[in-house]
Amino acid sequence: MAEAERLAEQVRDELTAAGLPVASPGLAPELAIGAMVRVDAWNHHFHGEEIEVVVSWKVSSRLRSNAMRDARQHQGVTPAIRQSGETQIAMAAAVIAILSAAGFTARDHDNDMSPFDVRVLAGPEWGRRPAWGFPDEDLDPPSSAT
Repeated sequence: MAEAERLAEQVRDELTAAGLPVASPGLAPELAIGAMVRVDAWNHHFHGEEIEVVVSWKVSSRLRSNAMRDARQHQGVTPAIRQSGETQIAMAAAVIAILSAAGFTARDHDNDMSPFDVRVLAGPEWGRRPAWGFPDEDLDPPSSAT
């Protein structure tokens, strides 16, 4: 579990470095917008599979609410449903591209219960300095006070 938590932290850092909004760990899902990175142990507990790091894209709560309402009312593909789905598809592709560029192995989750999720299989080799890191590990970040 600790290894998965470390990987999730690295994913949050890389997505933040790329400029994406990332929901804080532990934030209620109803309040989250942007990338929500979580460690998912459900399949591990019930099927003995590996613990997973999963990234979901959360559109605004208003758009999410409208899309859910339309789906519950069986209204077909409404503008809210289309925009929510298309946004999640685009952001899943963007998350995969961003993480791949940073040395992660990520792919579509292939879970029909969460069709827009991204599964992160591995991070970059341990000890590799991220592209956003300081070139010299002993270098302190610049201070605003000079």
